[in-house]
Amino acid sequence: MQRIRLRYTKRGRLRFTSHRDFQRAFERALRRAEVPMAYSAGFTPHPRVSYANAAPTGTGSEAEYLEIALAEPRDPEKLRELLDESMPVGLDITEAVEARTSGLADRLTASVWELRLEGVEGADAQRAVEAFLAAEAVEVQRRTKNGMRTFDTRGAVVSLETVPAPADRTPDNACAILRLVVRHLTPAVRPDDVLSGLQAVADLAPPVPAAVTRLAQGLFDEESGTVTDPLAPDREAVTAAPPTAAVAADAKAPEGPAA
Repeated sequence: MQRIRLRYTKRGRLRFTSHRDFQRAFERALRRAEVPMAYSAGFTPHPRVSYANAAPTGTGSEAEYLEIALAEPRDPEKLRELLDESMPVGLDITEAVEARTSGLADRLTASVWELRLEGVEGADAQRAVEAFLAAEAVEVQRRTKNGMRTFDTRGAVVSLETVPAPADRTPDNACAILRLVVRHLTPAVRPDDVLSGLQAVADLAPPVPAAVTRLAQGLFDEESGTVTDPLAPDREAVTAAPPTAAVAADAKAPEGPAA
């Protein structure tokens, strides 16, 4: 059995797809691409797909991850191309690598988010950010399946800063952009929780809902303060070791005669 790890995106209107919607679209793509999936045992076998820390519905993402198990080895890049062609535009498969290490989910310990606040002046956003970072704790409430829950958002935030707005923006068309790095703790602190925290400490309330995009997720490096690529260990292991015989033969197989 071969395991393949995939990176995919949620862009444009597809950011409103739920995780269940994505699962259905991905399983259809597996069938269209005729991927030789491994199946679970039991009375109701299902394709062996492991999803890791999916972004909330309504947020975009450039860094979602999953892992599939194959009954027959395949070249990862060819598999990526087939799956990407079978997915809706906006749900794009951007990278595939053969899993040569364990613990992909354990390497997803933090995320980098971009929050675009239309109608908010950069100076107002900066004051709110400073107030948030200066607080020892910023408690917010969120409704969960067990009812309303109060929790601290400040402790999960590694960094929060404003970044330059697009050059074409004018005072009448303000847009503040925040860059947020947040740890994956329990309970999970989401970007909308941080926005609620900014409102609580500085009365920052964008006139329209914020456009939120996950730019990266991976292992948080304490020394550098960055979020590292979770597929890098597998990529390095593949480079250091030869591919499986079946994958090598697939990659070297001659193409059919030209038309």
